[in-house]
Amino acid sequence: MTETRDRHPDTSGRPANRALVRLGGASLLIRRRSVFVAVGLTIVLAAALVLSLSLGTPYVAPVDVLRSLSGAGTPYDLVVLDLRLPRSVLAVVAGAAFGVAGTLIQSVARNPLASPDVIGITQGAGLAATIALTTGAAAALVAPAALAGGLLAAAALLLLGSRQGLAAQRFVLAGVAVAIALRALTEVVMLSADPIDGMRAQVWLIGTLAGKGWTEAAYIAVTLAVLLPVLLWAGWALNSSALDDDTARGIGLRPTARRIGLATTGVLAAASVTAQVGAVDFVALVAPQVARRLVRAERPPMFCAALVGAVLVVLADLAGRRLFAPTQLPAGVLTAAIGGPYLLFLLVRGRRKAT
Repeated sequence: MTETRDRHPDTSGRPANRALVRLGGASLLIRRRSVFVAVGLTIVLAAALVLSLSLGTPYVAPVDVLRSLSGAGTPYDLVVLDLRLPRSVLAVVAGAAFGVAGTLIQSVARNPLASPDVIGITQGAGLAATIALTTGAAAALVAPAALAGGLLAAAALLLLGSRQGLAAQRFVLAGVAVAIALRALTEVVMLSADPIDGMRAQVWLIGTLAGKGWTEAAYIAVTLAVLLPVLLWAGWALNSSALDDDTARGIGLRPTARRIGLATTGVLAAASVTAQVGAVDFVALVAPQVARRLVRAERPPMFCAALVGAVLVVLADLAGRRLFAPTQLPAGVLTAAIGGPYLLFLLVRGRRKAT
């Protein structure tokens, strides 16, 4: 294995500080800052996870949490391993899936405002889940219905947005139109439903991890594992996602097929996680852009975005459990509280750039 350093400046004028690692006939270009940021985010995520397992009634000291996780055995094993760990692990995998989905969708749309909850994927899942919850369907059918709804919304989005080569502006506008239409249909279903069923649907639409654990976490983890080969391809394909069509074709790429593949992978990840935890909004919107700014890259880095998403959902779920204890707030309420100011920040920042 050999390593070659690249000190040429990037487009911003700063040193690229990259390393080209060669393994036999293969080579891998690594940004050093991406590695440092990923390590730092992993440490933050581990600390947030220990904090989530520690805080509550009863309080468990972090050292006892670590002993329980290591299998050393403590009087708090039941609380840590059986009551709190499943929900915390679900928060990690759900946040990571949202971060991956947001990265892929924003890269295809070339727009920091694009995310599953903006372009209609979440609304499609929400409509299907609302119909299932208000028509007396079995609880086990809610998640499959939500998944089917999200995928149907994605199909409509790709059908409308794939004309003219899946142009970025058309893709986002088609997604907003699909989201508005599906949101209106959801409101109609809720208004015509029994009030109790409507309240259950409203809780699902907000997004919560309460009462969920290993089953939902395993489903999301298996989905990501199945998509892993595609995600590895997507991480490589994202390097050319910002190129205009003429430039991409000039170097032998097929930009339309590539964008459709990236978008399809993103919506599959988004629909799968939304089907399990509900509409936890704004995580897929915020995580990729936070990761991009931490890494100082031109496009959101997928792995770092997954870590940021995991941190956001773990902390949002912890805050929802503890801020107004014993009353628990859904995680979606806290992520919306983060996403609203972030949208205002993007608008103000865009206006400053324009002037």
